[in-house]
Amino acid sequence: MITQDKSASSTQFYTWHSYRCAYEVFKPINSTSQGIPLLLIHPIGVGLSRQFWQHFCREWYQQGNSNQIYNPDLLGCGESDKPHIACTPGDWAEQLRHFIQTVVQKPVVVIVQGALFAVAIELVKKEPNLIAGLVLATPPAWPLIKKEAPQWQKKGIWNLLDSPLGNLFYRYARTEKFLRNFSIKQLFKSANSVDAEWLNTLRTGAEDIASRYAVFSFLAGFWLKDYSSAVVSIKQPTLVVVGENVSSISQEGKELTADEWLADYLTALPQGSVKKVPGRNVLPYESTTEFVSAISPFINEMSSD
Repeated sequence: MITQDKSASSTQFYTWHSYRCAYEVFKPINSTSQGIPLLLIHPIGVGLSRQFWQHFCREWYQQGNSNQIYNPDLLGCGESDKPHIACTPGDWAEQLRHFIQTVVQKPVVVIVQGALFAVAIELVKKEPNLIAGLVLATPPAWPLIKKEAPQWQKKGIWNLLDSPLGNLFYRYARTEKFLRNFSIKQLFKSANSVDAEWLNTLRTGAEDIASRYAVFSFLAGFWLKDYSSAVVSIKQPTLVVVGENVSSISQEGKELTADEWLADYLTALPQGSVKKVPGRNVLPYESTTEFVSAISPFINEMSSD
């Protein structure tokens, strides 16, 4: 069981650059929080927000862990403000830097899903002393980490999406048919895992049409920057977890097996370790029990040091 840390309201807020940003804090019920706090970074996509981590938070405590969990909504997502701007990984990293400095006020272990690894990389560069370690759930295939998309291309895609045509596309992308088909084709190993809870969460998260700006920022590829040298420079202990059936949404990495995917990161990360669990691309949601079991020893070892 989990409970919110402070008030009866499950959602709390802080201000960053005049924007109202939302978060939740979880701790084990009937016991004291122990160990290094966890900071969760949710993926960006149609309807996605901090709600992505609800399964994970429940399972974390059901398996007997006691770390406090901070689960924020990135700007443009969930209950945070949704300004009409193009956000970059650097922007979101600045938001989280402020969050750690003013709300958490102590080092954290960052757990990040998918391509939002780019945000974690920027965060480590900005505030290395407040990042004790990282857990990467299905980070992009290494060829994508090395890919540098030209700035003109990113801006061009953003301008195309930030138009009446993009508005129509987003309204279609919010439909259950699109969300189900995309999830089955690109995210989950089993179509049965694309359940009503998943689809309802996405539909609810996408109801506010202003949520499209964060999604368009991601689709424009502002995260596509050659991060290979930055990854090689990460000094913190880093655990990379991918699914046995991992797949790349982009052409880059399309042919890689899970073992090859992991081998690239093991070679690149100075203090890297890797694990493979059942599932495909959204392990904290699809394979929650296995994912928590895989990362708990890594985090508990850091907490005991």
